[in-house]
Amino acid sequence: MPFPHRIIAAGALVLAAAVPALANPFERVRPVTHEPTRKECGECHMAFQPGLLPAASWNRIMDNLNDHFGESAALAPDVAADIRAYLTGNAAVRGDGGLARITEQPWWVREHRLRPEAWTRPGVVSKVNCEACHRTAPQGLYEDD
Repeated sequence: MPFPHRIIAAGALVLAAAVPALANPFERVRPVTHEPTRKECGECHMAFQPGLLPAASWNRIMDNLNDHFGESAALAPDVAADIRAYLTGNAAVRGDGGLARITEQPWWVREHRLRPEAWTRPGVVSKVNCEACHRTAPQGLYEDD
């Protein structure tokens, strides 16, 4: 009879092999749970989850709300400070903090090698319209399987 610890170890290996690791850790991120972020950011686009960018990127975005990718997204100082604290406090531990756009992050670029015309199709229109292809994006689920 085999030793019990060998059986347990073999069972753990089988279980580990049966549960696939996510190829991209950004396929599942915690959903936005902060109401001011949902309200203010979600007014113009989906409120992106803090875990999609590192804190340095969120700080860059919050520092430039008067010119938020060509639009004014200015907020009252107390609201902006509250949203900044939520975003940076729940930010990704990986990513390029020098980049403010999610769509420029190396992980995003690797996952979205599409023909340029894909972004102009009706229903898609923009790279930041995640819900066009990822129906569960607001819940933080971006799996493409």
